[in-house]
Amino acid sequence: MITKEELTQYIQQSMADAKVSVVDRTGTMDHFNVGVVSDMFKGKNLLDRHRMIYQALDVPMKDGRIHAVELQAKTNDEA
Repeated sequence: MITKEELTQYIQQSMADAKVSVVDRTGTMDHFNVGVVSDMFKGKNLLDRHRMIYQALDVPMKDGRIHAVELQAKTNDEA
């Protein structure tokens, strides 16, 4: 189990300017909808943006605290 705040911290450690929104999809604190807005996504395609987020969440995904995640990744201009 991981809290929304911890999940946000993992992302912001990799992308300091990130604005992160987290929704627990099932009430079990391991299935999330995650929205990230960051200018670090500029010039990146959707796959690369998702890779950046997955890299930030590598530890809690590998240790099982995150079972499933649905991502949205936008720049500030797109948000």
